[in-house]
Amino acid sequence: MVGLVVVSHSKKAAEGIRDIAAEMGGADATIEPVGGDPDGGIGTSAPEIRSTLESVPDEEVVVLVDLGSAVMNAELAIEQVDVNVEIADAPVLEGALNAAVEAASSKASLESVRAAAEETRELSKL
Repeated sequence: MVGLVVVSHSKKAAEGIRDIAAEMGGADATIEPVGGDPDGGIGTSAPEIRSTLESVPDEEVVVLVDLGSAVMNAELAIEQVDVNVEIADAPVLEGALNAAVEAASSKASLESVRAAAEETRELSKL
């Protein structure tokens, strides 16, 4: 299977996105949240992201991020792990939901899960 890591500047936001994605479509997918700075404030931490990536039991992981520095810290973390990881260029909530649905499929691949997340880039909400 392919796991998901949701990176947000807010720990609560990352956990909420994980909960929504799991409830609405990916209950069988591994979805790990990581967010906030080491002191519990707003921010992201490459060491925390690395630790989360290493804790995912799946051999491949798609990362969803909320804002720019989350991308930078995720990229730093990815360089330090021995896991096949890709960052999806997608809105974090919609992308996580779509990716979770795909990741729960027995035919999921790293590419198909990332693509499912990225399909949400042009989603209209109206």
